[in-house]
Amino acid sequence: MKEYCPFCDPERIKDKAGENGAVFALEDGCPVTPGHMLIIPRRHTTDYFTMTTQEIHDAEGLIRYLKDKITSEDPTVLGFNIGTNCGETAGQTVMHAHIHLIPRRKGDTENPRGGVRGVIPCKRGYKHV
Repeated sequence: MKEYCPFCDPERIKDKAGENGAVFALEDGCPVTPGHMLIIPRRHTTDYFTMTTQEIHDAEGLIRYLKDKITSEDPTVLGFNIGTNCGETAGQTVMHAHIHLIPRRKGDTENPRGGVRGVIPCKRGYKHV
């Protein structure tokens, strides 16, 4: 029996935030910030490294479209984090490839320095060498 995948469930994915060829976008069910989106290939594939060149190309186009849409609708969005978790060790919990697009606003964290380096807290406060 095939393991349940929320990104393959027609009921879970009926409210798409956008689509582009081989990929679609959903609002994250547990958003880091308001407007947090997931860009997901239609084909069930494990992670970013198993996505096809076409899926990655379509994802990039959808990310750019969503960035423009989000910033035009919400002028408080001044930046974005884009990332993906590949494997349980990296924090992946849904084993269907997806890319996070996380809008950032001034003051949404005490100190944004280090950005995605914060996935390992002691690495956030790095110094330039």
